[in-house]
Amino acid sequence: MRWLLLISALIAAPLHAAEWDVPVRAGAIAETLDRAAPGDTLRLRPGTYSETVVLGFPVVLEGGGEATIDGGGRGSVITVTGADVTVRGVTVVGSGSSHEEIDSGIKLTKEATAPQITGNRVLGNLYGIDIHGARDALVADNVIEGRQDRHMNRRGNGVYVWNAPGAEVIGNDIRWGRDGIFVNSSKRNSFRDNLFRDLRFAVHYMYANNSEVTGNVSVGNDLGYAVMFSKRVRVLNNVSIGDRDHGVMLNYTNNSEISGNLVRGGAEKCSFLYNSNKNDFSDNWFEGCDIGIHFTAGSERNRMVGNAFVGNRTQVKYVSSRWVEWSENGRGNYWSDFAAYDVDGNGIADVPYRPNDSMDHVLWTQPAAKLLLGSPAVQLVRWSQSAFPALLPGGVIDSHALMRPTVPEASKKVPHDG
Repeated sequence: MRWLLLISALIAAPLHAAEWDVPVRAGAIAETLDRAAPGDTLRLRPGTYSETVVLGFPVVLEGGGEATIDGGGRGSVITVTGADVTVRGVTVVGSGSSHEEIDSGIKLTKEATAPQITGNRVLGNLYGIDIHGARDALVADNVIEGRQDRHMNRRGNGVYVWNAPGAEVIGNDIRWGRDGIFVNSSKRNSFRDNLFRDLRFAVHYMYANNSEVTGNVSVGNDLGYAVMFSKRVRVLNNVSIGDRDHGVMLNYTNNSEISGNLVRGGAEKCSFLYNSNKNDFSDNWFEGCDIGIHFTAGSERNRMVGNAFVGNRTQVKYVSSRWVEWSENGRGNYWSDFAAYDVDGNGIADVPYRPNDSMDHVLWTQPAAKLLLGSPAVQLVRWSQSAFPALLPGGVIDSHALMRPTVPEASKKVPHDG
């Protein structure tokens, strides 16, 4: 789609597009736009332009990495209302503070077909880049830093995607503000290879189907990747390091693929599923969390194969009166606390693994029972269940546990200080 739009723009553009040298003074960009034609390039000089800008026809706004546009605290600094607009190499500061108007560093409206926003520095605005109805937008290789002067939940998002089919957000460095990327009521979006730090959620999905979150890195946020009320989302090869609550969270999310992700260290739950069904969890690495993965509120028929559960205090929290098999075609998952043996050397444990026993179920439903953990009675119950598995109440069973974990490709993206 983007190639077709680009070809159409080239056909429609004049044969000799002009380049404009824009002087550094208030209002100079708007004055130059009044004289420019579709396909022209506006080259900004080094310095600060004190104005807000509206780009309503195909034009390139080129800052060369040394020009700043300061909106002076009024509305959105740059608003794109036309097709085939490019903004690159510009530092954008000084948006307004209205959540109702979604005051942003750069706002892409529903008329802004195929805008390209690349290589900019969008600093200290209420919202960084608002893709508000624009189709086939590209937001790539920008540095986006939100505000720090108010409570996190009262800040804006780094990139806000609303009803913007085909939007791609690639290779951005997003910090502070509220959520790194917040997407609502959209589809066919791709969020790839971004870095998220010091945020509430790195990526936050609401009612966004047929999309992908791939190759991103989330470091030290409240939550890494939250997918809510969505279908057919692919969460692949992402990294979550030191995110405090959850690494990957699904809430009313179905028929999605969560594969090749690495969650390590500090999280309350490496992964959390709430009323999420028929999802494929494969070849993920969950390490060093209070709970490796937690299923609740009727999360059923999820495929769990090839995952590594390493050094979590509780590997799985799953309450059920029946057994749920976590292996397929003779291949299960890796469990760091499973002292298994493999006599035939085929890489598969010779006995099944059951991560939880009846005492776990009691502790989950009656936390006060933790006071009894050291009692002889509790130890006797646990020994009896390990010796006689038929006494176990149901839950997860991995009949073909792996003797060695598979390290996901996402591990190559782990920061050196992670």
